[in-house]
Amino acid sequence: MKAIIHQDGGNADTLKIAEVDDLKPSPEQILVKVKAAGLNRADIMQRDGKYPPPKGASKILGLEISGEVVELGSGVTKWKKGDLIFGLIPGGGYSEYAVIHEQMAMPIPKSLSLIEAAAIPEVFLTSYQAIIYYGKLKSSEMVLIHAGASGVGTAAIQIARELQAKIIVTASEEKQETCIKLGAWKAINYKINDFTQEVLALTNNDGVDLIIDFIGAPYLQKNIDILKMDGRLIMLSFLGGGKVENFDMRKIISKRLSIIGSALRSRDLDYQIKLVNEFSLFALGKFNSGKLRPVVDKIFNWKEATSAHKYMEANKNTGKIVLEIE
Repeated sequence: MKAIIHQDGGNADTLKIAEVDDLKPSPEQILVKVKAAGLNRADIMQRDGKYPPPKGASKILGLEISGEVVELGSGVTKWKKGDLIFGLIPGGGYSEYAVIHEQMAMPIPKSLSLIEAAAIPEVFLTSYQAIIYYGKLKSSEMVLIHAGASGVGTAAIQIARELQAKIIVTASEEKQETCIKLGAWKAINYKINDFTQEVLALTNNDGVDLIIDFIGAPYLQKNIDILKMDGRLIMLSFLGGGKVENFDMRKIISKRLSIIGSALRSRDLDYQIKLVNEFSLFALGKFNSGKLRPVVDKIFNWKEATSAHKYMEANKNTGKIVLEIE
């Protein structure tokens, strides 16, 4: 079969389509003819040599897929050949075929295309875990979502909206309208405004209950400063760096704050299956009715994977970038 391979530690230009070994599903897996694969920052980090796949996972990039079931493992009971599914995998999405545990696969909602379905698993499951599992967001609370126009950001806005929380986001000027249409109450242009002052002004100096952050070191002190008593800070990434100097820790105790690191790819299979089952109950009906919908910014043919990676690295996307697999 064909797949996109890369040079570890290489740039986007090292991505190329090549022949790789065929796959055979284990007893609890299904073999999927991949129709589309979503791009994620994790793919770029892995390509750069900064985020190795979990032990036993495929070294091929790609954490979320949609496609058609073409072969069943000997113990599979949930699916049949020809079913259309989407789901989260630990690696191997940039490929003609991929394997996925039968309990990690979800049926594609009738209202969505295969392209749209491939844009759901990583960002919506990450957001669901951060907001509901860790953040414990309530309808009466206020949440600040950094990078609101990113794939995870657009998913997080929708999940928080369904919980009837009040949502503030940081986003560049040209991306703010999308965030507002998805359900954000206010959008702050982080490029020209100090988001701490803006948040305090919007909340009568009260601050927010929950913050979802991707940036890391440059935002840590600011996030601490604008959290309410018993506030929660969920860390998803460190795009701005992971080392902090001159950090004042005292407010963590005085405000009884919780700082939680969130990672999904490294979680064991039982945890991920539980998360998928709970997310499915929460979200699949909402996808079918149109209440939830992935935001797809741009579709690239998988032969254009290099261009797709460069597009993401340039922060041009609002929502998801998807590879269409021939």
